[in-house]
Amino acid sequence: MIRKPLGKLKDQSQTRRLRRKLSIRKKLSGNTERPRLSVSRSNKHIAVQVIDDSTNKTLFSVQTFGKNAVDAKCNVEGAKLVGAKLAEELKGRKIETAVFDRNGLKYHGIIAALVTSTRENGIQI
Repeated sequence: MIRKPLGKLKDQSQTRRLRRKLSIRKKLSGNTERPRLSVSRSNKHIAVQVIDDSTNKTLFSVQTFGKNAVDAKCNVEGAKLVGAKLAEELKGRKIETAVFDRNGLKYHGIIAALVTSTRENGIQI
């Protein structure tokens, strides 16, 4: 179960995003055969975690920063590269389907490009 943070959020856009996030998250969860793809985005980077909610474990992550990062920026082309790398990792672990958690972000632009790229590389979302 997801819990709201303590205290008030002062920014109205953060409040709306949190409301969307909680609304989405209560309807979906991942399991071993069909993990949850949770995306987070900042102005500079994109990160996708592959999560098995039945065991509360993160299987792996693909991002544009850190040790084994995809060399890309946080734009549509970078999202396509991250999506391709994500699909390659999922295929390597013999996972063909996944549940997409957009984490309160709008399904537009970078987020849509990430999912489209993952689908084009053979993963059913």
